[in-house]
Amino acid sequence: MARVLLVQPRPSGGVGFGSTAVVEPLGLEAVGGALLDPRWGPPHEVRLVDMLVPGDLDRALAGFRPEMCGISCGFTMDVYRARSLARRVKEARPGCFVFVGGHHASLCPEDLVVPEVDAVVVGEGEITARELVDTVARGGCLRGVPGLVLNTPDGPVWTEVRPPASLDDLPVAARHLTASYRGRYYLGLQAPMASVETARGCPYRCTFCSVWKFYGGTVRAKSPARVAAELEQVKEEYVLITDDNFLLSVPRAEAIARELRQNRIRHRYTIQARSDTLVKHPDLLRLWKEVGLYRVFVGIEKVDDEELQALDKRNTVENNVRALDLLRRLGIAVTPSFIVDPDYTRRQFERLRAFLRRYRISAPSIAVLTPLPGTELYRKWRDRLTTTNYELFDLFHSVVPTRLKLEEFYREFTSLYRTAVRSSGYLIPNLLILLRNVVTGRVSPGHVWRIARGVRCSLNPRFYLRGHLAGSPSGS
Repeated sequence: MARVLLVQPRPSGGVGFGSTAVVEPLGLEAVGGALLDPRWGPPHEVRLVDMLVPGDLDRALAGFRPEMCGISCGFTMDVYRARSLARRVKEARPGCFVFVGGHHASLCPEDLVVPEVDAVVVGEGEITARELVDTVARGGCLRGVPGLVLNTPDGPVWTEVRPPASLDDLPVAARHLTASYRGRYYLGLQAPMASVETARGCPYRCTFCSVWKFYGGTVRAKSPARVAAELEQVKEEYVLITDDNFLLSVPRAEAIARELRQNRIRHRYTIQARSDTLVKHPDLLRLWKEVGLYRVFVGIEKVDDEELQALDKRNTVENNVRALDLLRRLGIAVTPSFIVDPDYTRRQFERLRAFLRRYRISAPSIAVLTPLPGTELYRKWRDRLTTTNYELFDLFHSVVPTRLKLEEFYREFTSLYRTAVRSSGYLIPNLLILLRNVVTGRVSPGHVWRIARGVRCSLNPRFYLRGHLAGSPSGS
């Protein structure tokens, strides 16, 4: 048995999702579940530190004295933080075996093959992490463990590729490992919030997306009974279903809803779905509304069919508009996502603003088209990058040349959010919701401050420019 510490990096603030959402570290909880599962052998001793609380890591290193440490590197902008955390662990516990995993680590393991990291987990982490920890604990050779890149004195060594596992056979995420943090997880005004995964992968091939690359183009799903059993264990009112396309299988989505209804399992659910699926299945949305569907993230991306085709989105603007109308008629909140190209002109920004005004978009998610390492877009644009600073690969900064001057580009970009706030009647109703949640104790004043700061930053072009002027980040 080994003492294993799992660590979730967090951004320090600023613009983007990190300022308006903190989602529980479901990947590390899943790894923790595998390390604790007695079906796979004697359980290990596991702790999880979420870097939301200053001092927790130092306390864990001194008190828990881990023999092994697993660090998540899911996003490109986590690379420097993961390296820095690995160094801190090695300095405090020189003999500790450090491994890193996650989406970016899997797609670009070379970024984590550094002296302070002993191994990189490539692909899904549950089985690989369990076999890695078991092997190190007994003093075995890791070259026989599939799904690793080993940092050896002779250079990186790749082990065999690990085949995908049946999701129903994997342990349930060990949510008790984040017990002290659970009140800190939220998505905008939805707080506290839990996350549940019901499927992995996506059959589509959007050029900007790394998800299908990570899963090798495969799609696997948990059974409706397994999904219902997991949701029954969740205590939070709000639940984010993390699947990139929850309605990929309409019969399965219907079966899950019926399981929830039959077992009287009720939460307020947020899902992600494609507009073409939504408009074809209004009855499915009505069923899900009955069991608690609260919000749908819809990847609209573009307001022009030609631009959608350039992303290989395989969808139409007509479907997007129809989906917006359908969700509103059903009383389901919607968060449409849009992608702004770096080469946008003022006219294209105005066309997007007009769309926001016309359809009264109140809570958009707007990103800058970013060639994330590991995607088809990166392969196409890597020679045009204006920076290799991974801190700027956050979907809110342009890392390739912009047609407009950078300052003007960010003025136009932030004007999109200002248009949404002004034209949709969003501000006053949501301020009232926020005030009610504070009075009832559902959210803390600290949560209100974080949301307010995130909104303020998102509306100010200077916060976006600041990243470009900061130079290379510390910890790189």
